[in-house]
Amino acid sequence: MSEVEIAAAGEPIETDEWRRVSPLSMVVQGLDLIARAFIPLAFVTYGVATGDALGTDDGLGTPTFIAAGVFLLVIAMSAVSTYLGWYRLRYRIGANDVRLEQGIISRSARSVPYDRIQDVSLEQKLLPRLLGLVEVKFETGAGGKEELKLTYVKEAEGEALRETVRSLVEDADEAATTGPEAENAVPSAPAADARLLFAMNEKRLFTYGLFSFSLVIFTVILGAAQQFEFLLPFDLGDLIESFVEDERYADAGGYIAGLDTTSRIVGILWLIVSIIGVGLLSGLVKTFLRDYDFRLERTAKGFRRRRGLLTKTDVVMPVHRVQALIVSTGWLRRRFGWHGLSVISLAQDSGSANHDVAPFAKMHEIAPIAGEAGFALPDDSEEWRRPSPKYYVDSAIINAITFIVLAAIGVTVALAMENLRGSVLALIVALVALLTAFFALREFYLWRYDRHALDPDQVLSRRGWLAPRTQIANRVKLHTVEIAQGPIARWRGYCDLKFGMAGGSFAFEGLRVEDARKLRAAVLDSIASVDFAKLAR
Repeated sequence: MSEVEIAAAGEPIETDEWRRVSPLSMVVQGLDLIARAFIPLAFVTYGVATGDALGTDDGLGTPTFIAAGVFLLVIAMSAVSTYLGWYRLRYRIGANDVRLEQGIISRSARSVPYDRIQDVSLEQKLLPRLLGLVEVKFETGAGGKEELKLTYVKEAEGEALRETVRSLVEDADEAATTGPEAENAVPSAPAADARLLFAMNEKRLFTYGLFSFSLVIFTVILGAAQQFEFLLPFDLGDLIESFVEDERYADAGGYIAGLDTTSRIVGILWLIVSIIGVGLLSGLVKTFLRDYDFRLERTAKGFRRRRGLLTKTDVVMPVHRVQALIVSTGWLRRRFGWHGLSVISLAQDSGSANHDVAPFAKMHEIAPIAGEAGFALPDDSEEWRRPSPKYYVDSAIINAITFIVLAAIGVTVALAMENLRGSVLALIVALVALLTAFFALREFYLWRYDRHALDPDQVLSRRGWLAPRTQIANRVKLHTVEIAQGPIARWRGYCDLKFGMAGGSFAFEGLRVEDARKLRAAVLDSIASVDFAKLAR
């Protein structure tokens, strides 16, 4: 049986055998190279067509011929380069590591031992997905950097690779715990079928998209206009410059001034409705593209999350590598009871240490997921404590000083230009007073709502007023506990208590020094009481 047949049959990949990625990967890479070369080719074509490239203008015959020749040359060079790159790339699933060798002229070889591999994830972008290909990523948790990835292999081969490497990783973990400590090690739970923990259907996605208001489309349009300005029938920079120099904005203002009150109100309402509509549509599109067919399952390997419309991702997060939970919400969605749950894990999630496991859910849906991860959501029994009020008073004073300094700079500039009227000065003073009062009130409410707590198993932090964010960490999985003080904090008697963990960190800000020391001592006692050789790796 051939290697591809073995993968297609779902059997484990043979170790110590050199293999190549799918030949269809050349199609994907070739099209990607052509897409990247599109803009330079467009520039060349435009320059030739306008006679700028040759200094002549012979009509469309010669320019078209030259442009076609350049395009075919690029395709030919891309095809040769892609084939040689595919032919010279090979990988091997060895007894102790995964090894990848590549390079046409200059060869490189990389290997990752199994004891460093955190997980193996699969990702499918649109074109590879249409061809039945998948990208395999071997994740090490090394600061968000992917050590190795294979682009691309057949879906069945990718699944077989993932299962084979995971088995070898587990064997490496078991071998590392053999010895005197292995006798007291807790046996792993038997494998179980996948259980669905959370899913989002189209109705849930639509609701989520309405709460994901976004105006990023305007940034995309501006960026596209900048990149493809040469294709426009006018020069965008010249258009803006002439609009200002010719004072055409005054004509526009005069036109608006000539409208009656009803027309102005209708125009303003139309503008507001248009912006809101574009923002809602952008949020819906972004949500459906990212989270379509969202499914979170509990498998024997951990949490398995699949999502995506054009780019489909399939990530497994081992439960014992989950370091902390984050429960967050927005200022509007919390009014309707919607929250999001993500985990801080050693495994990666497209370059990020945070995994969304329930991005839009009710609390009764989040609680079972937290329980599966070994965490408990806070309840009324928690003994919440407030930070020091001095921390928030100092923040309000610093904000007020900042506004006053900026206002003083503005007044100085206006005086230097002899363009300062009494009404302008009054407006500046009123604005500074308003901003100072607003941020002072904000600090007061933050002091009322910011909380921290310590229970026998967990460290808890709740921050924020309009959009509260709760972070829960296991005391045993914390690595460091640090008390940090700046010069003002040292003078005023408060500090930040920072907790370090694999995959992330969080802090209690503005604590009284005596409270921080008690918390640090309690957490260090929890860490010191654990024999880490007996924990699952």
